[in-house]
Amino acid sequence: MSSHFDLIIRHGDVIDGSGAPRRAADVAVRDGVIAAIGIGPDATADEVIDATGMVVAPGFIDTHTHDDWMVFQSPQMLPKVTQGVTTIIAGNCGISLFPLVTDTIPPAPLDIMRGGFVFESVRAYREAFAARPATVNVSVLVGQSTLRARRVAELGRAASDHEIDSMRRDVEQALLEGAIGVSTGTFYPPSAAASEQEILRMCEPMQRLGGVLVSHMRDESDKVAEAIDETARLGKALNVPTVISHHKLVGKRNHGRSRETLAQVRELSRTMPLCLDCYPYAASSTMLRPERVDQCDRILITWSASHPEAAGRYLEDLAQEWQRSRREVAEALLPGGAVYFIMDEGDVRDILDYPDTMIGSDGIPSDETPHPRLWGTFPRVLGLYSRDLGLFPLERAVHKMTGLPAQRFGLEGRGLLAVGKVADITVFDPATIRDCATFDAPTQPSVGVRDVFVAGQATLRGGTPTGNRPGRFVTSTLVRSRAAA
Repeated sequence: MSSHFDLIIRHGDVIDGSGAPRRAADVAVRDGVIAAIGIGPDATADEVIDATGMVVAPGFIDTHTHDDWMVFQSPQMLPKVTQGVTTIIAGNCGISLFPLVTDTIPPAPLDIMRGGFVFESVRAYREAFAARPATVNVSVLVGQSTLRARRVAELGRAASDHEIDSMRRDVEQALLEGAIGVSTGTFYPPSAAASEQEILRMCEPMQRLGGVLVSHMRDESDKVAEAIDETARLGKALNVPTVISHHKLVGKRNHGRSRETLAQVRELSRTMPLCLDCYPYAASSTMLRPERVDQCDRILITWSASHPEAAGRYLEDLAQEWQRSRREVAEALLPGGAVYFIMDEGDVRDILDYPDTMIGSDGIPSDETPHPRLWGTFPRVLGLYSRDLGLFPLERAVHKMTGLPAQRFGLEGRGLLAVGKVADITVFDPATIRDCATFDAPTQPSVGVRDVFVAGQATLRGGTPTGNRPGRFVTSTLVRSRAAA
């Protein structure tokens, strides 16, 4: 008797996300779940897709996003769907949309959340997403800077005991309502005054409830080694898996130090679960900080409240036109955002190649001229770094964006193509996949991703968005006593 399924993807090469070698196999889906891998020719389905010459992989997991508002404002999520992304992790770098409600513009970098702060809790955010889902699944972290903006009267000082107690209660509530962990952002002004002890006390509920600690470290420049040690001490004291966000070496005098920092991370990971995420570009993007002007030769303005016309212009060109120093122009453009050409390509490749590096775009959707990583990260890894440069096999590349993050963040049912797993699937052409977004034209969609499915529902077919919005709010198995999914 033949078996009948909702969907069969035939004649593709399966790369299952585990790092195992690819194999030719048909994939069958029923009721949003992978029902079989390897089926006979007599099996039937409501829909059959020919994937000859294609790779069939788990849907990609973007481990580092600032898409908290984009899932509501642009629920088709074209920058992500066209890359093959099916799940995003929001609330990074200490910036989450909750639990903060305010009518005022918050301090940078919280101001990248252009939709404002209207969610008093993870539950409120979760319910809003359930009512208006996007094309992608969403997991969320609760952000340290958001908590400080809510609870600390003067952000330039250490929090009082009472303020720490309030933030600690916020963390516990967030974890119980479905957050998968806490993100810190001590690099940024709202959290820079927070001591290691303040963070530890704020995150105390994680010792009981679990979760993942994700850190935009205090320093990615001259004191990067000290910052890595601080991050590891926090994770070890809390006894939780720990992620160093967008690991990089900033400034010319730190170029080439990746082998030193990766050796440090490797040694620390012997005694704790410690890993990294990174994006495949030698330029960063964040709030405009005039004090960073001297660390790199080129700076691209992504937005400016005081001079909107400066978006998409290079700081050095503006300085020449205005007959002022680069530092003076940067100060005149505040508040704003910028791309900093501040990293070394050799370091980028070393960090990408590290076995426990996950892929995260770190794109900022609200930027008027965004970093091309928002639209191009995942095809760039698969096309440029894996296929063209041979930095690692395609199976390892896929593992970095599927099985590895699913395991590190406890995203149950995702990250692998295996029977019983959720049918989040990406079908791409390994010969043609590539990023098209550039710094001068940053919103050009990538090519090579043909079909994308979330829980068995197509969000991209033949490279064209379908309009389906099957995204779900995803919790973590690493959080104990979490809210029911």
